[in-house]
Amino acid sequence: MNVSIPSELIAVLLILIGTIFSFFSAIGLIRLPDVYTRSHAASKSSTMGVLFILVGTFLFFMMEEGYFSIRLFLGIFFVFLTAPVAAHVIVRAAYRSKVELAKESVQDDLKKVMEKDEYHT
Repeated sequence: MNVSIPSELIAVLLILIGTIFSFFSAIGLIRLPDVYTRSHAASKSSTMGVLFILVGTFLFFMMEEGYFSIRLFLGIFFVFLTAPVAAHVIVRAAYRSKVELAKESVQDDLKKVMEKDEYHT
């Protein structure tokens, strides 16, 4: 196996960045006050963390081994596609189920829109 330091360094940096994003996501899930802010931490940073880790792994196998992994490529594609959509649907269901915002929340922009919809349906 030929050792190519720059390609390994790129892969290691991407995987390290992904690990840091995932760590911040875990902290956000523990520390944030309500389902809406927790979902923001879970969807944004964990998606970025998983994507960086998968891209780093994908590039490592591509540059070092010369192996194009269709499974990693599809994993990157489907995580990027489905994670934000799933988080949006979960938060929307929580809001429609009237889950309260945290006391620290300053403003609820969707409240007026939802009240307007209730009058029309």
